[in-house]
Amino acid sequence: MDDQDVSANPRGSFRQFLEHLSGAGKAIGVLTSGGDAQGMNAAVRAVVRMGIYVGAKVYFIYEGYQGMVDGGSNIVEADWESVSSILQVGGTIIGSARCKAFRSREGRLQAARNLVQLGITNLCVIGGDGSLTGANIFRKEWSGLLEELAQNGQINKEEVEKYSYLNVVGMVGSIDNDFCGTDMTIGTDSALHRIIEVIDAIMTTAQSHQRTFVLEVMGRHCGYLALVSALACGADWVFLPESPPEEGWQENMCVKLSENRARKKRLNIIIVAEGAIDTQNKPITSEQIKELVVTQLGYDTRVTILGHVQRGGTPSAFDRILASRMGVEAVVALLQATPETPACVVSLSGNQAVRLPLVKCVQMTQDVQKAMDERRFKDAVQLRGRSFENNLNTYKRLAIKMPDTQIPKSNCNVGVINVGAPAAGMNAAVRAAVRVGIADGHKMFAVYDGFEGFAKGQIKEIGWGDVGGWTGQGGSILGTKRTLPGKYLTEIAGQMRTHSINALLIIGGFEAYLGLLELSAAREKHEEFCVPMVMVPATVSNNVPGSDFSIGADTALNTITDTCDRIKQSASGTKRRVFIIETMGGYCGYLANMGGLAAGADAAYIFEEPFDIRDLQANVEHLTEKMKTTIQRGLVLRNESCSENYTTDFIYQLYSEEGKGVFDCRKNVLGHMQQGGAPSPFDRNFGTKMSARAMQWITTKLKESQGKGRRFVSDDSICVLGISKRNLVFRPVAELKKETDFEHRIPKEQWWLKLRPLMKILAKYKASFEVSDSEELEHVHHRGHEEPAAI
Repeated sequence: MDDQDVSANPRGSFRQFLEHLSGAGKAIGVLTSGGDAQGMNAAVRAVVRMGIYVGAKVYFIYEGYQGMVDGGSNIVEADWESVSSILQVGGTIIGSARCKAFRSREGRLQAARNLVQLGITNLCVIGGDGSLTGANIFRKEWSGLLEELAQNGQINKEEVEKYSYLNVVGMVGSIDNDFCGTDMTIGTDSALHRIIEVIDAIMTTAQSHQRTFVLEVMGRHCGYLALVSALACGADWVFLPESPPEEGWQENMCVKLSENRARKKRLNIIIVAEGAIDTQNKPITSEQIKELVVTQLGYDTRVTILGHVQRGGTPSAFDRILASRMGVEAVVALLQATPETPACVVSLSGNQAVRLPLVKCVQMTQDVQKAMDERRFKDAVQLRGRSFENNLNTYKRLAIKMPDTQIPKSNCNVGVINVGAPAAGMNAAVRAAVRVGIADGHKMFAVYDGFEGFAKGQIKEIGWGDVGGWTGQGGSILGTKRTLPGKYLTEIAGQMRTHSINALLIIGGFEAYLGLLELSAAREKHEEFCVPMVMVPATVSNNVPGSDFSIGADTALNTITDTCDRIKQSASGTKRRVFIIETMGGYCGYLANMGGLAAGADAAYIFEEPFDIRDLQANVEHLTEKMKTTIQRGLVLRNESCSENYTTDFIYQLYSEEGKGVFDCRKNVLGHMQQGGAPSPFDRNFGTKMSARAMQWITTKLKESQGKGRRFVSDDSICVLGISKRNLVFRPVAELKKETDFEHRIPKEQWWLKLRPLMKILAKYKASFEVSDSEELEHVHHRGHEEPAAI
């Protein structure tokens, strides 16, 4: 596992990588500034460990800019162990503070002197746009500040020359996701976890009493949290700063609430961002809304203000992985910087880490506020980016049902089916499909119990209200089976004829993909299958070709991460213990690898990277060395099918024997826990958006053929919808065949293997590491015609 070349690496071996990027003689300062956010510690840990790994000195700057101005014991060199056990801790261990002194030149002069004394000329700033703007001003003034310090006799001429320029790389830590240029900021996903936990809890009590709940979430200037949580729980109404309700909203809202009650809905949920305003820029408060509902409708209404709960708690798996990736990328960017390199910010686009010019991103972020101040709300929504706009449009389509008389009928019937093992988020996907289909004028049919149920005719029309409250439910309400359609083709064709089904949406895992291939092959025999068919990947294993992500994998990853946290905590009382944990995933190592990265594992054994007894031996030696330090516990993940002979029991016995007298061992098989539970906010949102997009595709295909009585026989009418790098793509299954390893049920190429060295580096192994997809700064631009895969 500590082999030198981890994967086919175009940059050559570990040694060449170090020459290419040596940090020897460099000093990096890391600080967190502004509001805290979960995941900041994961970013600090990644910066410290990657910095030390490449030979640089890394310094903690405590209490943000205040610590930089005060100097002394506020700037301390960090070592490997000083960031141990912080991955699962919320907030920031190095503290954060608002700092007035740094806003003055006097304060910055003081800060520059403190940094020069320790030779720090590389800054890694984790904070919001204010913190990053401050860092950029500091960078611009740097040479002038040094000149002034030399004139005052506080530093000498050699120091002015030696430390002549300052490099700055930013990472955005903010729960509001209010920074332009990145799809996700560190902390946003965790804040959504807190909000959704509360909403799920409130929903059960509200159901009992037929109550209306007004929930206020954070977001003074940005409505992202409010919007995504409304989407993820199917809220009745949402108030955002960027998109104020139209005049007369009071009446519209009350009508909507009473309509929902008339449909037998026992509860109403209204979500308000703390910065919500009307079109005149006047604040809309949660109390105002409560008053309105009570006086107009007489409903029992309660207000819940979530406040700082959203900032707290342990970071989600997504935030830990995001922060770790960004931290490593930030160190690489600092080492590659020259005096000419502008300050950059490391951000996420689709699932790729990219570097963007800091000044441009800050400018765009400020433009949003300006547009809102000037009441140009349409512009504000567009400036927030395509992801925000898509979320808003999807919410509107799913929350507000047009009267039947206003929906032009398409006279098409669309079937929705779940296939394979259950995955959290499937129900959110079915809900979105049903509602978008109905809004497009189709009749929607639910197929129960997979292809088996299809063959038996377990098919029922499903309405708008039937899928209410589905987003938060785990498993599959429609029921799902692994059976393939092959042996039931005639019966299924018969059922499609009986119910005149004109299109099919399949939500499921690898079996759904195989089923789609079988239906495609049967088109020559059964013309009933010559209809548009699309599959949305939903499986915890994340092994469907054609998509980087599957619905359900994020929830499973959080289950693994939570369990690992608890297990590691149980070891803190008993020293010197190694835990071996088996994860699901079939032959696909996604859960083991990403779980390892999120939980700070020492090793993760996966099928995609063959290992032998020498690797196991090397890992045992590594852990033996680790036990001599202050970190006296180890965590090893093993994917269930990574090796036929090196079973979990075998590895457990080997470790126990080899570790005798040094550490003892425990093992844990997580099993079906990973498939259950309430879906994470990511999976609810992802399932909703993917499924809504799949239905739009079906509608477009059906419209094209209207009146032509066309049979769909071309490859592009039977597709998998997935995320590929930065875009949403519909890939014909025929095309995906050559990219599939059918024997092991995995794609031949998997993007996440590139993150494998990251886990090893952060666990102190030598590994070659291919730096980011783009070493160059990219332009910040509003997305063109391709569909961004914003998450």
